[in-house]
Amino acid sequence: MLDRHHLAIIQNVVKTGTVTEAANSLCLSQSAISHSIRKLENHLGVKIWEKQGRTLQLTQAGKLLNSLANRINPQFEHAELLLTQLAKGHRGILRIGMECHPCYQWLLKVVEPFLLQWPDVDLDVKQEFQFGGMGALRGYEIDMLVTPDPLYKPGVDFIPVFDYEHQLIVSASHPLAQKAYVEPNDLIDQILITYPVEPQRLDIFSQFLHPAGCTVKKHKIIETTEIMLQMVAAKRGVAALPGWLVKEYQPTLNIVGIPLSKKGIHKHIYLGVRESDRNIHYIEDFVALAEEVPGL
Repeated sequence: MLDRHHLAIIQNVVKTGTVTEAANSLCLSQSAISHSIRKLENHLGVKIWEKQGRTLQLTQAGKLLNSLANRINPQFEHAELLLTQLAKGHRGILRIGMECHPCYQWLLKVVEPFLLQWPDVDLDVKQEFQFGGMGALRGYEIDMLVTPDPLYKPGVDFIPVFDYEHQLIVSASHPLAQKAYVEPNDLIDQILITYPVEPQRLDIFSQFLHPAGCTVKKHKIIETTEIMLQMVAAKRGVAALPGWLVKEYQPTLNIVGIPLSKKGIHKHIYLGVRESDRNIHYIEDFVALAEEVPGL
């Protein structure tokens, strides 16, 4: 059966002109090369080369195989190089899953220096997962998960990269804007704007409203942070978001952030990675860069 080993022999015989030199180049014996080619000739039913004096000349079949070798072997060599670099963490693709909608602005501050530092590593960001973020990570659909709510499972590490306070975001002219903090019953007559996430996964419900037996007047869904904050600034509703967004958007929007209860709701953003991938160099560097970039 024809394989890459035969193609390498043919290439080297053409390059060196003799079996002896080809054997030296490939670190094989002359007999090993001759035996390999005879076996291939018997299998294919054609001659690969013929002796002319002290040199070898390729037959038509040999020239065909040499042409094939010149096309295919460089691709094999390139693939081997990429795989070697990948094994050493020098090249690959980093697929990041997001379970934190407002973290994109923060992520961009990490991505920019990472791409400069690792020009041979591609990056992709995913938000939709067939079996949730943890399932995507453990199923090799993604390589890293950005989440405020780690689900600890064997084989996965979660690294905290920054902390933040979850706040109620309101218009600066909203009646609640003057309060030092809000309580659950302050929201019973409010329109709450959130990302398209199940209420049980939203901290404003699971950690603030539901434990107090409270709800809101209306729950409205908006996908983009910018539109959500525009609606809040226009007094079309309130939103519960990381406090860093207030600092980022206050220069252009008339909004303020208020603690949720006297003690507040304090959270961390984590990067989840498979334990087996922790030593991949570009993943190590991404984590290190993320730890240097504060929550905006």
